[in-house]
Amino acid sequence: MVKLSVVVPFYNVQTYAPETLRSLRANTRDDFEFLLVDDCSSDGTLEILERAERELPGAVVLRHERNGGLATARNTGLDSARGEFVTFLDGDDWVAPGYYAQVVEAAEGLGVDFVRTDHVQFTGKARTIHRVPVGLRDEVLRPRDVILPADRSTSVDYPYAWAGVYHRRLVERGLVHFTDGLRTAEDRPWIWRLHREAESFAALSVLGIFYRRGVASSLTQIGDVRQLDFIRAFDEVIEETAKDPEADRFLPKAVRTYCAIIAHHLGSIERFEPSVARQLRAMSAGALKRLPQDVLKEALDSMDLERSTRLRRLRRRSAATGKAVA
Repeated sequence: MVKLSVVVPFYNVQTYAPETLRSLRANTRDDFEFLLVDDCSSDGTLEILERAERELPGAVVLRHERNGGLATARNTGLDSARGEFVTFLDGDDWVAPGYYAQVVEAAEGLGVDFVRTDHVQFTGKARTIHRVPVGLRDEVLRPRDVILPADRSTSVDYPYAWAGVYHRRLVERGLVHFTDGLRTAEDRPWIWRLHREAESFAALSVLGIFYRRGVASSLTQIGDVRQLDFIRAFDEVIEETAKDPEADRFLPKAVRTYCAIIAHHLGSIERFEPSVARQLRAMSAGALKRLPQDVLKEALDSMDLERSTRLRRLRRRSAATGKAVA
């Protein structure tokens, strides 16, 4: 039986793919499989993956005929995964030797639905350790218990899918798949759903994932219309959280986080193409109107002056014109 399936989407990362694949080679085991998903790359990525399929034990290449984005590529890998556990890696990141075996052993020993791990952010030559925002380590916890408080960074604000391992029972419940077609913020509905509906998890004292920032082709570096998918992603968070039996507890956190992300994008609006900037303002104003207004008021009152002012100004302009600001 396959113990672990590692789903790795690749899209036009021929510069970084060899390092990613070398790190997988240092993690091979007879019962591990590596599902390498080529999301219709137009550079030399596919050729690199086809060579890896011949040379990397457990590697299987899956190819999209058209580009579907990260969420769709991850789902493609999940649909082919056979492992008792599954995890993810991005095609321009890498892992330390023996990392996966260590994490799987910990997950099995604790008997939890999923585990989360810290990671190293790698920007140029600078390295920064980012921790799972959970105080208790290597202990079984209830995921719902770490969603709050609303005004502090918690586990739902650490959405990185590759920073953890997930048991097959979650895959079978539909909790590990992503919303198809989301081009950015695909991990936000995913992490909220995981913490609302899974029964147990643990944060591990394990460090072995290296996350590369500043890649020119990354959507976090591109100010085009795909960035606006965060609106769709957070609308999903709000809609699903509103149906939760403890919606009154969790909605303030979800709304406040949504507002913070909107304020962040509005604060760097100059990086967007002009037409996209107009769409961002209009869609953000519409999103604020859709939120439960009593919860929104509390969220704005709790935020710092700069961000709350930015959002209140957008609301006033939208109200004055009678429509979303363009």
